[in-house]
Amino acid sequence: MDLNQFIRIVPDFPKPGISFKDITPLLLDPQARDYCLQQLVEPLKDLQATKVVGVESRGFFFGMAIAQELDLGFIPVRKPGKLPYKTASQTYDLEYGTDTIEIHSDAIVPGDRVIMHDDVLATGGTAAAACTLIESLGGEVVACSFLMELSFLDGAAKLQGHKSYSVLRY
Repeated sequence: MDLNQFIRIVPDFPKPGISFKDITPLLLDPQARDYCLQQLVEPLKDLQATKVVGVESRGFFFGMAIAQELDLGFIPVRKPGKLPYKTASQTYDLEYGTDTIEIHSDAIVPGDRVIMHDDVLATGGTAAAACTLIESLGGEVVACSFLMELSFLDGAAKLQGHKSYSVLRY
């Protein structure tokens, strides 16, 4: 199945010059969604992972499904102020400015083997920050999983040597 036909390209969103990759058509089609999930899960099956981290917000869609498919716990990583309990945070650089993500400080314990999932690997800042958070709590990142990778932005270089898997590459 060609999943590219389920990715809508929206020109000039969120700003001029950006071609946004909209996954809504993929989420709407049950067969495409299921096929995509199987493509995401296949390289992760034998990693002996214990948990999946999904990065807000589009990383939640397939992150939770990956956790369900592999019978693992799921941990949301969110923007500041969205989690109700004690958190650990990581600030990272954007093209213009900074951003921060948070995780519940008790969500990962030393020895956890964690799959970090997000929808898109672009410049790598968010993914690298999520990996740093996981490791700061004593977890080991066993894989970074993405629905799509914008390889021309070389975000994989920021993943500090972590294994990275993407279903689609642009």
